[in-house]
Amino acid sequence: MPRTLLLLHGTGGNEEDLLPLGPLLDPQAALLSPRGDVLENGMPRFFRRLSEGVFDVDDLVLRAKAMADFVSEARATYPLGPVTAAGFSNGANIASAVMLLHPGTLAAGVLLAPMVPIVPDPLPDLTGVPVFLGAGRKDPLVPVDEAERLAALLTRAGADVALHWHPGGHAIDRSVVVAAREWLVAHPS
Repeated sequence: MPRTLLLLHGTGGNEEDLLPLGPLLDPQAALLSPRGDVLENGMPRFFRRLSEGVFDVDDLVLRAKAMADFVSEARATYPLGPVTAAGFSNGANIASAVMLLHPGTLAAGVLLAPMVPIVPDPLPDLTGVPVFLGAGRKDPLVPVDEAERLAALLTRAGADVALHWHPGGHAIDRSVVVAAREWLVAHPS
């Protein structure tokens, strides 16, 4: 069965924002695209933050569980293939949190402009879970060392991590989409 892409938008986005990205990443994939149910100044997000780059960890833990439950309920309702999260910014962060707090929920991850959402202790066993990280060298919201920290954290947990850089900022760069698509072809779920 083809994979299912769980498309997770960034702050201020909605369930339609990443729909065009789905077929670019995997034209055979089923698409599942929820809207974040937390509002920040009227903008949908997947979990609360206290300030830019400072997450409300209690809310993050709660929302990661809710997302894991959403994926489980979707699996029970629809004939889904292995679920690969494809998230941008806040969407990438909730996907990372689900991987770290609820291992086994997601078969893989394509995380674009991600940060370290949480550092669980102990780390989960993510042995062999493929994760693609795409980040901008000039991202004003996600410093280079933050993306590298997430790559290192996931690697320590056993994930098979690929980190791809683009020269731009906080955006979904075309070169990252091309690299992620090639990576997904090499990592069928």
